[in-house]
Amino acid sequence: MLKFMTGNELREAYLDFFEKKAGHLRLASASLIPENDPTLLMIGAGMAPFKPFFTGKMKPPRTRITTSQRCVRTGDIENVGRTARHQTYFEMLGNFSFGDYFKEEAIAWAWEFLTEVVELPKEKLYATIYPKDDEAAEIWRKEPGFLSDHIVKLEDNFWEIGPGPCGPDSEIYIDLGEDRGCGEPTCAVGCDCDRYLEIWNLVFTQYDKTEDGEYKPLAHKNIDTGCGLERLASVLQGKRTNFETDLLYPIIEYASGVSGVKYGEDAQKDISLKVIADHARSMTIMIMDGILPSNEGRGYVLRRILRRAVRHGRLLGMDKPFLTGAVDAVVKIYKDAPDFEAITERQDYIKKVIQLEEERFHATLEQGCELLAGEIETVKAQGKKELDGESAFKLYDTYGFPWELTDEILQESGLTLDRDGFDKAMQEQRDRARAARQENQRVAVPDLSGVDVKSLKQDPTAKEAKVVALWKDGVLADSLSDGEEAGIILDATPFYAEGGGQVGDVGLFTTDFGRVQVSNAKKLPDGTIYHIGYVEEGLLKVGDVVKITVDREKKLASARNHTATHLLQAALKRVVGDQVNQAGSLVTPERLRFDFSNFEPVSAQQLADVEELVNHVILQAQDVEIAQMKQDEAKAKGAMALFGEKYGDVVRVVTVPGFSMELCGGSHVANVGQIGMFKIVSETGVAAGVRRIEAITGEAALRWAHERAEALSQAAEVLKCRDTEVVQRLSTLAADYKEMKKQIDEVHRMQERADAQKLLMAMQTYGDVQCVTGRANVDSMDALREMADLTEAKLKKGVVVLCAIMDDKVNIVAKASKEAVASGVHVGKIVKEAAKEVGGGGGGRPEMAQAGGKEPEKIPNAMEKAVSVLKAQLGLA
Repeated sequence: MLKFMTGNELREAYLDFFEKKAGHLRLASASLIPENDPTLLMIGAGMAPFKPFFTGKMKPPRTRITTSQRCVRTGDIENVGRTARHQTYFEMLGNFSFGDYFKEEAIAWAWEFLTEVVELPKEKLYATIYPKDDEAAEIWRKEPGFLSDHIVKLEDNFWEIGPGPCGPDSEIYIDLGEDRGCGEPTCAVGCDCDRYLEIWNLVFTQYDKTEDGEYKPLAHKNIDTGCGLERLASVLQGKRTNFETDLLYPIIEYASGVSGVKYGEDAQKDISLKVIADHARSMTIMIMDGILPSNEGRGYVLRRILRRAVRHGRLLGMDKPFLTGAVDAVVKIYKDAPDFEAITERQDYIKKVIQLEEERFHATLEQGCELLAGEIETVKAQGKKELDGESAFKLYDTYGFPWELTDEILQESGLTLDRDGFDKAMQEQRDRARAARQENQRVAVPDLSGVDVKSLKQDPTAKEAKVVALWKDGVLADSLSDGEEAGIILDATPFYAEGGGQVGDVGLFTTDFGRVQVSNAKKLPDGTIYHIGYVEEGLLKVGDVVKITVDREKKLASARNHTATHLLQAALKRVVGDQVNQAGSLVTPERLRFDFSNFEPVSAQQLADVEELVNHVILQAQDVEIAQMKQDEAKAKGAMALFGEKYGDVVRVVTVPGFSMELCGGSHVANVGQIGMFKIVSETGVAAGVRRIEAITGEAALRWAHERAEALSQAAEVLKCRDTEVVQRLSTLAADYKEMKKQIDEVHRMQERADAQKLLMAMQTYGDVQCVTGRANVDSMDALREMADLTEAKLKKGVVVLCAIMDDKVNIVAKASKEAVASGVHVGKIVKEAAKEVGGGGGGRPEMAQAGGKEPEKIPNAMEKAVSVLKAQLGLA
């Protein structure tokens, strides 16, 4: 009998073992959103946040680290629910060594954890190794209780991705028993069946592969291990699949309950239940980490996962939204787990985002499914095997179907998708995305292993500094020439680096031989500040001493806007409600932008109250207090954390006494009075459940006020009144205009009645049907229709065909009474023929129709044709 452990207990046991037993630094999981890595869409491996440490570009905080990393992968999403192990979201337990311990310790500690901590049977464990890795084989044989014949040599046990660090690896498998196997006599470790389950991979990074394919030994060898939390949990809990563990099964139970479909009775329906469970967990944690649905990047992945879950819900008979309840099931699983505090704090927000997205998709899903079903029938009827790309793009563009969802439904019907055609329709969007990626790559992190980053410093008083590194397109350079833009690192800098939503400082570097315009300053994960500079003239070399000029006006303007952002958030919470939480921000010298969670627009009165409250605080002219303290102490005092930011044990707390307290590393004014004036210029919606306020402060706000005061003075001059009387004067003019328009409209109606009476005088009778044709002197289609109505109302059994010239074009309107229609009259057919006479077309119903033409001189012909067709309809031709 195996030792039972819950998923949360297993995670804690792993981290505790490596923290206490092996002296590892225990770090919280990084966000799914990669930091300073434009090559990744989302974190998909435990080592991904540590790439700069593995490559030697940056130094880690400690040479031994352990984490349980949140990961998302969707490369084989179509297999989710169809196999025992495929998931879009998973946690990767890992222990890492950066030039510290190597194979012997990594293998020994893995063996100890598996056999002594979680107590797996030693005789059931196998280790695969690279055939040439005799060192790993010898270490495994020495482990107490390890069976030497359980070493399996596999050629693919070598980890490498192109040139760079690489090395052999060793995978640990457990034999789950013959009943889980394929029954083939060749079944062994490495078989595709479920008998031998890989639970841990130990990667020994010991070589550096050159561009020429040569493997050179690394001076500092690394360890990168990955142990799947869900996989190991399935073993300890005796479950046949990851989906039946306590990390996923409660969500299946929820989906089963609301759908009425029992798990385990129908294999096809089980797939849908498992897809819903996996996808609900993924979307919940993605939104927790700050990802929102969109049509690009990470947001597109989230939208695709959510909409795929909705479709599988429909396959189970769930035609109404159901995913918000699944969020509750996910929260219940993770509410007590470390690194998941935000899942309960943001639970309502997560549910609202999902609710809005699910409702939006439901609104078009049925139509889209019907359209796709029709397209599938058409393709099959034509004997084809492929749906054209344009139809697939219409499903994407109009009904919100990700192409992958369309492709999946097509495959279920034995068809394929014309991807080339779809891609062609999406070309413009792809070009924009590619341009954005290229822009990101331009400032990619260079190899800084040769730079002594510890000696670098941020010094607000620095006037001169030495250039210690330059790079272009991510590659270190010795010098820059005029016309080149690149990254620049100085040994000391007074520049504030972009962060917390605030843009970096701008300024100028000058030497005797060059001039560099600095457009931004940014910070690498290890705290190194670099500058993005454009060489306007001359050149710049490593080792040059530059004179530094920071644009003080813009720096102060950014500080005003940053402090004002803090005041704005505090005011929103007081006026709108505590549900307001930051969802993003941008602080520039020109303006501030604040995104926040709220599921309805902020009213005009609320905006006015917020603005008044912020300005009231500004007028109090309190000093801004900035202090360093322990993170727990800051949170205990009520300090708010900014969205998307990471904080260490010691944090910087920015306080406006009695009003606002936030964790923040940005630049701020010394006294709120320096903000001068605060003005909200817009409030809009930017995503499901997210509102955006844009505002200005200081000189920008004063300019705004001056421009509007000037406009008011000009309006007063035109209205010939005082500034204070403009509203009253406009109200009077509006009332006068309304009365005048009323009188003019009455005159028009009198004229129309007179014109109608005049037309009636020319009335002709055909059989027992009265007919009025002619030209009306009106200037709009509404007036023409109204005159036709007035004329037709005067007839007992009549037909009216009127025309008018507007903008040198002919407009025709026809009306028939119900009695005339009963006699066989159809004015739609009448105007259709009449319009041809004036070079146009039209038609309509038997009782009402309209048409147009472009040859006014032929109106008499059109009226004659109308009478001719009418006679024919009455049998009088």
